[in-house]
Amino acid sequence: MTSEESNVAILKAAYSRWHETKGGSIEHWLGLLDDNVNFGSLAEGMRPLDFTRHRNAKSEVEDYLRSLIGQFDMIHYTIDEYVAQNDRIVAIGSTAWRNKATGKVVETPKIDLFKMKNGKIVEFFEMYDTARVLAACEPECG
Repeated sequence: MTSEESNVAILKAAYSRWHETKGGSIEHWLGLLDDNVNFGSLAEGMRPLDFTRHRNAKSEVEDYLRSLIGQFDMIHYTIDEYVAQNDRIVAIGSTAWRNKATGKVVETPKIDLFKMKNGKIVEFFEMYDTARVLAACEPECG
């Protein structure tokens, strides 16, 4: 098995568990991270998604994941395609979450970018429709 195939297999298993547990596999993800992971999100900490600010350590990513699960209930997390070249992997799919405070559901395309070294995630960046996620955080008018 090539390193590309091995890295994709690691991520496929992690995403499958993430979806099946509806976000209950935080410890599994933390086990895949390098201690000094470079972790970013398209929302970059904009309010009210403060937890999406840039992270530089495994302990900081744990805070991100626990905050995400604290504010949203996962409906699904589906990865349809993986593209791998050398130490880079792109996971392409979609995800849906329900905001616990507003009850609103957001469904968005999702692209996750990884760099791996020795089977550990050293870089991660996620892209999604920030406008849709922010709209799910807004209370109903009227």
